[in-house]
Amino acid sequence: MFDQVTELLAKYLKADKSAITRDTDIRKDLNADSLVIVEMLFTLEEQAGITIPDEKVEELTKVGALVDYIESQMKK
Repeated sequence: MFDQVTELLAKYLKADKSAITRDTDIRKDLNADSLVIVEMLFTLEEQAGITIPDEKVEELTKVGALVDYIESQMKK
């Protein structure tokens, strides 16, 4: 899942995929605005077959936290 997330971040934010780590802050380090985050999360939700509640989105600021959350929801 980490590779899928970094691939999407690189695509949507025109970022260097190799520079994205689990500790990368999506908003601060990658300068992601809300619209881009929503679009990317929608794509991730479709790919993973899950739904990320709006209140949870605010908590998932680091790449690692996002990956862990998606993986935990996919196991349910």
